Amino acid sequence: MNLLYSNDQSGQYPDSWYAATADIKAPRTALKGQETADVCVIGAGYTGLSAALHMAEAGLKVIVLEAHRAGFGASGRNGGQLGSGQRQDQRKLEKMMGPDHARHLWDLGEDAKALVKSLIAQHQIDCYLKPGVAWTGSTQAEAEELQSYARHLQTDYGYDQIHPLNAEECHAMCPSPDYVGGLIDRGAAHLHPLRFALGLADAAERAGAVLHEQSQVLDIERGAKVTVQTVDGSVVADHVVLAGNGYLGKLDHRVPKRVMPINNFIVATEPLGDDAARVLTEDVAVADSKFVVNYFRLSHDNRLLFGGGESYGYRFPRNIAAVVRKPMTKVYPHLRDVRIDYAWGGTLAITMTRMPNLARLDRNILTASGYSGHGLGTAVHAGQLMALAIEGQAAGFDAMAAVPTPRFPGGTAFRSPLLALAMTWFSLRDRLGV
Repeated sequence: MNLLYSNDQSGQYPDSWYAATADIKAPRTALKGQETADVCVIGAGYTGLSAALHMAEAGLKVIVLEAHRAGFGASGRNGGQLGSGQRQDQRKLEKMMGPDHARHLWDLGEDAKALVKSLIAQHQIDCYLKPGVAWTGSTQAEAEELQSYARHLQTDYGYDQIHPLNAEECHAMCPSPDYVGGLIDRGAAHLHPLRFALGLADAAERAGAVLHEQSQVLDIERGAKVTVQTVDGSVVADHVVLAGNGYLGKLDHRVPKRVMPINNFIVATEPLGDDAARVLTEDVAVADSKFVVNYFRLSHDNRLLFGGGESYGYRFPRNIAAVVRKPMTKVYPHLRDVRIDYAWGGTLAITMTRMPNLARLDRNILTASGYSGHGLGTAVHAGQLMALAIEGQAAGFDAMAAVPTPRFPGGTAFRSPLLALAMTWFSLRDRLGV
């Protein structure tokens, strides 16, 4: 079964609140016949669009191939949270990579955040960018861990945008009975992810990149020149960038050994009106410390956008709203009967370490994927790093590629069942508060 078409109709965005509130243009033309390029980018999400934009600005001839529409995948469906640093916290990276490399990774993460903000400003992308992301704990131990981490970033990294939250401060900002403290990161941000993706696509085209939608890649013929084959055409290029993330499929057998697609789900409630103040008293986003993270924020029209729940097969559940309503009601019991107007799923990709997989697959083929829920900034940055590497400036790309991303146990055939078993255990721990 092909993930590209398991849950979606060809060339159509999902029925999400994001799609309903985005300025979606007519489809771009599909690839027909043979074309040549300096670089062929496979995938028009954050990674591919950023790579295309930066390479086109450098004067390279770039062709982007997208099986559906620009921003169709995780880039247009995610929680819209632009976090600081990397997906793993700095203390874990210090143990994994040593303090110097960990510091370099922190700096690269801050570069990623700054890059997104600068692209929005430079290209005047109207995507409701707002500052502030809070992390919350449901137990005293979780809250103290988050508070300790905030102090660690303040003292060891000189990061003055983050502050611990005690129980009173947490409830004043996020009046949920499920949370007892945490932290607030004023340097992080949240935005409308599909509007941002569509803005990147427009910017890449203005810079000279050519985007072909509804052009699924079927095969890649490697060599000094790489031939990328679609249903109705082909691109012969000096370099190829693989930017399909969870939808990459079998285009390269090495990536799926380290990068696995999983599904996540979001709902948008009816507009809450004055009741929005019983959800959040500030216009910030929130993510909690559950192993399967709950994440949420208010939309510009005062809906609760709430993400929660995961699945590990090809198909989304039949009733996504019911799946997400369960954790949403635990966080906000007073919303148990609220109407849900939109419910959608998306496929992202994770690695064993929850750090992204950047790699040189061949001399002229680069890949970046496996952002593990931290993809908004990291994916945009990965696209820029691949562009720079192709232009001969590989220091940033090599630093990220040096982070280990081991293979999943059991190979591609058994990774999903093993992960599902592990996640069932961690979900039980969350419910028991262990």
